Amino acid sequence: MDIQMKRGLLDICVLAAIQNEDSYGYQIIKDMQPYIEISESTLYPILRRLEAAALLTVRAVEHNGRLRKYYHITAAGRARIAAFAEEWKEITMIYQFVTRGEKP
Repeated sequence: MDIQMKRGLLDICVLAAIQNEDSYGYQIIKDMQPYIEISESTLYPILRRLEAAALLTVRAVEHNGRLRKYYHITAAGRARIAAFAEEWKEITMIYQFVTRGEKP
């Protein structure tokens, strides 16, 4: 898979993982595991990139004597998910065109 496409898909997956409730890194990884494998070394740069793009915000909360970062999706992050859903319709049409002659 094209690295840029995969990068964009991972960004959307991370946003989707926090769209219903704030979450922290380890929990995000666990929530995504049934669908896609992602490591901490991949997740944290994505989280920083999404924060820099104002698609999510971060707050620190003390948990068992340590600070845990919780991530919250912004309105812009929700808009990005909605835009992705629209884009996916076009991608599906392209896929159908490319594979139209293939037999299962």
